[in-house]
Amino acid sequence: MPRSASASGMLVKVVTLYAGTVIGAGFASGQEIMQFFIVFGQGGLWGVLLATVLFIYLGVVIMALATGLGMTGYDAMLDYLLGKRLGKVMDFLNLIMLPGGLVVMLAGSGAVFAQQLGLPHFLGTALAAAVTCFVITGGLPGVLTANLILVPVKICALALVCLSGIFHQGGLAGAGTGEFLAPLPGEKVAGSWGWSAVLYVSYNIIVPVAVLSSLGRAVPAPVGIAGGALGGLALGVTAGLITLAGLAFYPEIGSCEIPLLFIARHLGFALQSLLGLLIWVAILTTTIADAHGLASRLAPEGGRRYRLIGLAVTLAAVPFAGFDFSRLVKVLYPLFGYAGLVLLFALLAAPGKGFIRCLQKISPGRPKKI
Repeated sequence: MPRSASASGMLVKVVTLYAGTVIGAGFASGQEIMQFFIVFGQGGLWGVLLATVLFIYLGVVIMALATGLGMTGYDAMLDYLLGKRLGKVMDFLNLIMLPGGLVVMLAGSGAVFAQQLGLPHFLGTALAAAVTCFVITGGLPGVLTANLILVPVKICALALVCLSGIFHQGGLAGAGTGEFLAPLPGEKVAGSWGWSAVLYVSYNIIVPVAVLSSLGRAVPAPVGIAGGALGGLALGVTAGLITLAGLAFYPEIGSCEIPLLFIARHLGFALQSLLGLLIWVAILTTTIADAHGLASRLAPEGGRRYRLIGLAVTLAAVPFAGFDFSRLVKVLYPLFGYAGLVLLFALLAAPGKGFIRCLQKISPGRPKKI
């Protein structure tokens, strides 16, 4: 019984860590889902289904590799997937992108405080940095515990807003004219819902690879693989709920900067305020994931060096977080997406490299506690 309870606890931690790294500000605000799925109308639902399958598959592959090779950082993952030379190039890009993502998230925290609460921008940035530093001082257990608490809260809050919105509109049939079946006119991120789904997963896979790779020696393979699958499923279900809610308010929602806020405004002040807090929590979990991914890469053995690096990179990012949030996203995120494509295709091809054989290398000894 205790062993089962321990396995269940580790499973939940893997699931929440995976989901928490992806559900950032863009996801929680609905803007990412709008751009990649809702704009395709009914086709967006097929896109979400494809993205869900990819998230599940990639979660399984990443955790099978991490546990099979006993990884403590993503550099070993990159070397295995891409080879030494290309792996070093991707490693260098990650060392740029992870702190870049950290800056974007800290800037986003400041933007939420300024736009939603009317408080100083720096206060939001400083608070997110302070919480991230506090979590990082707890090492990997601190990161896992933070996600264990925060991720279920934000998923439940997202589900509440979306389901309330769908109910408010009388379901998809209540959208009125049925215009939600047709794609919105105008420029889209991709020419089809299928390619849009691939780009979406590619865009979101870099940080999970960096973070989940650090669990290779902390969880047993069956638990890690199950956690990767369930984490991917949680992401898909949440994206599906946001897409359905967006379609229920379609096509009016298409011109909104924060689509879920548009929905929440129809549901009363309480849910609107809840959504503002939710977006900040989503930013916070991604900020923690970025800091942890970088610290675990530079100090894979953990300990004091990991904590010092995590604190240093978080504090060093604060001055740069004063730049405009939308401009940072526009400049940095396309780079993330293109780099993610390389990783995505390498992970899709991983079974051909025999990643299942990695499971045979697992030591029969107990993994470290997390």
